[in-house]
Amino acid sequence: MIITPPEHAIIREAVARAIGEDVGPLDITTSALVPANITVSARIFVKEEGILSGLPLTVETFGQLNPAIGAKPAARDGDKLQTDQTVLELQGSAASILTGERVALNFLQYLSGIATQTRKFVDAVAGTKCQILDTRKTTPGLRQLAKYAVRCGGGTNHRFGLYDTFMPKDNHITLMANSGDMKTAVEKMRSLDANAKLIFEADTLEQVKIIAGLGVDQILLDNMSNEQMAEAVKIADGRAKLEASGNMTLDRVKSVAQTGVDYISVGGLTHSVRALDFSLEFLS
Repeated sequence: MIITPPEHAIIREAVARAIGEDVGPLDITTSALVPANITVSARIFVKEEGILSGLPLTVETFGQLNPAIGAKPAARDGDKLQTDQTVLELQGSAASILTGERVALNFLQYLSGIATQTRKFVDAVAGTKCQILDTRKTTPGLRQLAKYAVRCGGGTNHRFGLYDTFMPKDNHITLMANSGDMKTAVEKMRSLDANAKLIFEADTLEQVKIIAGLGVDQILLDNMSNEQMAEAVKIADGRAKLEASGNMTLDRVKSVAQTGVDYISVGGLTHSVRALDFSLEFLS
């Protein structure tokens, strides 16, 4: 499966920021101890099972530090990794490889952690029609990368930002001049952009009944029980896609998917990820 990475400009900028943050004007330890003319072979390998994501950023890291470094991928993003599996082979300046090690590993660990967690959720709902969605609960400045990692894990991206999908929350409706008329809210949004996707949040089954008749694309079922969600599926009757949201743990998602909802959104894919463990070692 080919998973399209973010545009190179996004990767280049993220790597440049990371190198600037970590290296600053000079890697003083390496500069003091490692002669510039020493070359080595090295590898980056994973120390536990998981799903790979972030390899293009790792390659970009070494390329920005020293274009003469040879960086040969030994796996592809989206691959399932086994313990001790090599993901990248390196050849070139020992000093440059040492300087780039932590930045490269940070990208791999963070993004592969997201991909690995996502795959667990995707596997949990296998056999149902339900798709696993991410959310906007991402580390500021890294959303495009985090959502790429979700795709590497087999998940589906929700909206990327406030600019591409209408999604009114309770507070939006409360602040409307006409006190929360949902029909008027839909009309206002459609008048601003008739082509943008429109997702409406529902807290109760009564709201689902109203919203399903308004021509929205998707209804977010907020913190409903499984029984309520199953009833919402009957009420919507295919007039809108249904998204389950709120307290979606790995233990719960299969039973939620079996209610018949189309999507389950999981903030934990990106906001509380555990890094996958990678390391770099010199071979010669």
